[in-house]
Amino acid sequence: MHSEDELLTFLDERESTPEAPVIQTRRILIVDDDEDVHQATIFALQDLEILHHPLEFLHAYSAAEAEAVLLHEDNIAVILLDVVMESEDAGLRLIERIRRNLGQTNPRIILRTGQPGYAPELSAIRDYDINDYKTKGELTRTRLYTSITAAIRSYDQICKLDASRRGLELIIAASGRLVAENGLQAFAAGIITQIAALLGVGAEGLVCAQELPQESGGKAGGPPTVIVVAAAGRFADLVQQHLDKIDSERVRGAIMRCLAQKQNLIEDDAVVLFFPARNDNHFAAFIDSSAPLSEIDRHLLQVFCSNIAVCAENTRLLNRLHDQAYLDRLVKLPTRTAFIEAIDQHLSTGTTSGYTVGLIDIDQFSETNEAFGHGYGDAVLRGVAQRLDEAIGESCRIARIAGDTFGILGLSWAVRPEKLRPLFASPLLIDDEIRHQLSVSMGFAHLGDVQSGNDAVKNAYLAVKLARTQGPGRDAVYTKEIGQETRERTHLLHSLHAAFEHERLFVAYQPQVDLTTRKPLGFEALMRWRDEKGEFIPPDRFIPLAEQSGLINGMGRWVLRSALRTLRRIHDAGWSNLRMAINVSVVQFQSDDFVEDVALAIADSGLPTALVELEITESVAMTNATDVEAKLHALKALGVTIAIDDFGTGFSSLSYLDRLPIDRLKIDRSFVNNIGNGAEGARIAEMIISLGHKLDLTIIAEGVESEEQRVLLTGLGCHEAQGFLFAKPLAADTLGQWLHDNA
Repeated sequence: MHSEDELLTFLDERESTPEAPVIQTRRILIVDDDEDVHQATIFALQDLEILHHPLEFLHAYSAAEAEAVLLHEDNIAVILLDVVMESEDAGLRLIERIRRNLGQTNPRIILRTGQPGYAPELSAIRDYDINDYKTKGELTRTRLYTSITAAIRSYDQICKLDASRRGLELIIAASGRLVAENGLQAFAAGIITQIAALLGVGAEGLVCAQELPQESGGKAGGPPTVIVVAAAGRFADLVQQHLDKIDSERVRGAIMRCLAQKQNLIEDDAVVLFFPARNDNHFAAFIDSSAPLSEIDRHLLQVFCSNIAVCAENTRLLNRLHDQAYLDRLVKLPTRTAFIEAIDQHLSTGTTSGYTVGLIDIDQFSETNEAFGHGYGDAVLRGVAQRLDEAIGESCRIARIAGDTFGILGLSWAVRPEKLRPLFASPLLIDDEIRHQLSVSMGFAHLGDVQSGNDAVKNAYLAVKLARTQGPGRDAVYTKEIGQETRERTHLLHSLHAAFEHERLFVAYQPQVDLTTRKPLGFEALMRWRDEKGEFIPPDRFIPLAEQSGLINGMGRWVLRSALRTLRRIHDAGWSNLRMAINVSVVQFQSDDFVEDVALAIADSGLPTALVELEITESVAMTNATDVEAKLHALKALGVTIAIDDFGTGFSSLSYLDRLPIDRLKIDRSFVNNIGNGAEGARIAEMIISLGHKLDLTIIAEGVESEEQRVLLTGLGCHEAQGFLFAKPLAADTLGQWLHDNA
């Protein structure tokens, strides 16, 4: 087995052999509001050549900056784009502007996000020509190299195609316009228009006819059925008529010979072009000509036919894609797009009073898929769709909104929990033998509160999210208060991004002491946020937002490096035996690069690894136990110590304490507060201390605020503590004085 670094070394050597000619650089635009992501990307790809191209990096820290770069810089091959920046969909909105407003179709786009929950829908990947999508945790050096290589290869191929088509711009432009036509009749009419423009002739003597396959009307064993699908001038009234309705034997005979011989016919007074298609659904276009065509015109027509054959297939494909965009093939219900358009149409009539949009979300559907397979999950979806359609399909509009979410539009008396929940009381019958009991969460939004279909669905989604916070099988109705709370969370998230960018976040340090001697043992690094008004934002408000938005990884790396730099200064000042404890978020811990980030930060600080402690919560310890165990052992191999923070507040099995390489248990402040009053929390603290002793773990109590608590904890055998009794969290520049007074 080769490590990733070894693989990169091998690839470096292969790509940079002397025989490989080095041509112009390939420019990569990194769009991310996290400076660390920019630096990590450059670090991963620096000094590499991909497909013999040196790499050049451009940088943008917001969607607006990226758009400005794309307006002024040429030949950008790849865009590495963060999904969540100024807003949750800033990345996708930027792609739309790149492809549609800027008209830049050549650059390849690789989406990156810190959270899988912000993954783009399949329609966005299709519509906006996205090359790849990865969570930031997935993009190790090798995977990043692989994605970039594939994207540059695709970009090079597109550029070569562009170069080879420059001499045929007129024909390509004609083809592009024809593909845009909606339906085969409009497409055929477009063929007539483009031929006339190409040859500079009038459209009077042009007919486009289509041969129907036998299963569509042709008689077995007889001559093919040919209809006129487009015509101009004196033939214009014959559209959708059989070819034999044309009164000119010359025209009819020429078209039939062309279709029979399946090739272009060049005659003195006419040209008939053949456009092949699948299933014998061929086209022929008759061009009345008063003089023989030149050799150049014949060559152009030949190329035109080749392009139009592709266009015809693309037109049929676009029609099929249009159908797929509006009809979910799995459950035979309208799609989200069709559902939103239906709401918009309803809103346009002005009859919104008394109408409601409801969303039904299947609880634990992903777990069902993982446990029983996607075939079983598909059967569940079909069963739900059938049950909804049979029960309310005649009175309401029903659609499949997302993977496991269904939408309903109808009168409020029909779209309400009391009416819908009984539909799921009885189990679904899967494969005629398995009874599957459903649990669904539901959210509702009244149409009178919205201006668009998108808003209605968004409001109903917010209601579903609220229902889920109460547990599975619940429902909620959107209110203005819910909308206000959501707007406040969005504003807070934007402020958090700005605070991180403008260094309004800082690290405070709370001393940890020996409970008996009160001598300092180290510090816990605590992230703090003071807003532009000077007010503190509680960590329990902004940390969850940082985790949901993917910002926590950059913040976590920053806290780690800041804390170690502070500890380095303390050591250099003479206190070389103190440790530093750093909290680790569950999202940060799950990152593929977390262990490497820790190793690099410690190496850069020059500190002994034994003086670095990472604090993880029980929720982290019990998330994907196999992966957690492997990462903790990897961290222990570096030499760091591991503490379980807020121990006792979770409901997980204690078996992980014996399995995982843990050094310290931290008693939550809620239990410390009850020490000495005989409450349940006190008994839990006693049990934690006793358990720690049996497992040979160090016990530290947080939130110690009184001398009485210190004495009681000491008597119970607790080893260490932190809290206001000893010191409040301190600024970095005050630690030296505190140590001088308390060491």
